Amino acid sequence: MSEAVGFVGLGHMGLPMAHNLLRAGYRLRVYNRTPAKAAALAEQGAELVGRPADVAAPGGIVITMVANDQALEAVTLGADGFGEQLGPGGVHLSMSTVSPAIAQRLAAHYQARGAAYVAAPVFGRPDAAAARKLWVCTSGPQAAKERVRPVLDALGQGIFDFGAAPEAAHVVKVAGNFLIVSAMEAMAEAFTLAEKHGIERGQIASMLAQTIFACPIYQNYGKMIAEETYAPAGFRLALGAKDLNLVLDAASTARVPMPFASLLHDRMLSALAKGRADMDWTAVGLAVSEDAGLK
Repeated sequence: MSEAVGFVGLGHMGLPMAHNLLRAGYRLRVYNRTPAKAAALAEQGAELVGRPADVAAPGGIVITMVANDQALEAVTLGADGFGEQLGPGGVHLSMSTVSPAIAQRLAAHYQARGAAYVAAPVFGRPDAAAARKLWVCTSGPQAAKERVRPVLDALGQGIFDFGAAPEAAHVVKVAGNFLIVSAMEAMAEAFTLAEKHGIERGQIASMLAQTIFACPIYQNYGKMIAEETYAPAGFRLALGAKDLNLVLDAASTARVPMPFASLLHDRMLSALAKGRADMDWTAVGLAVSEDAGLK
């Protein structure tokens, strides 16, 4: 694989993704705010750089997997960002969970310079990233999507395309995350109801996950909520709260009432106020137990 790819953001998701690209034969140029996290990649042949701007080759591909809109703006349009470095033919492959608004802004920025923005947020936790089992949603210019397809094939188990609008895949991502948090709240309430009636939480969780809710969200998150295993975090609650803000912002822009999203937002806000930012986002279930007098 001769093409060099830039990679920005080596957190819980980005690091295993970068490892998989190296295993697939890509030459990687990587940047992370904390350089020590990139040491293992350097040992495998990745080139470490000191600024986001240095990851981009003219006309090349740069992947971002960062925490939020602010971090994405900093590494692209900031003083040391790569937004001016891609040049004609370049592709920014944006794989973070960010707002539709910043996707539109970056797409316009790149279009004026002959480059392209491809949204490619993913569903899956760090273990899925390591196993190349991510589900990828894409949107953006068709030619650019075709160019990055081999890269995405090295990272995930399936790609779903949502058209040309740069923000479309990000809307799908925040909608999906809303459904995940909704399921976590529902499971926490159901398991707590069972517990209050003397039924072991794991027993009902196991039965439901094998029968009428036999799908990964109920099987994996259900086990964590049933066992109340809220640390260490696979996905920090603080990031989950950020995603609920994105849901409500998108809903407000489109004038879509989402009362359940508002309830979930308050659950997240309460958890943050109680110092649970670094717990797994399934820790919204703790509030359900507390409300029932169990904690």
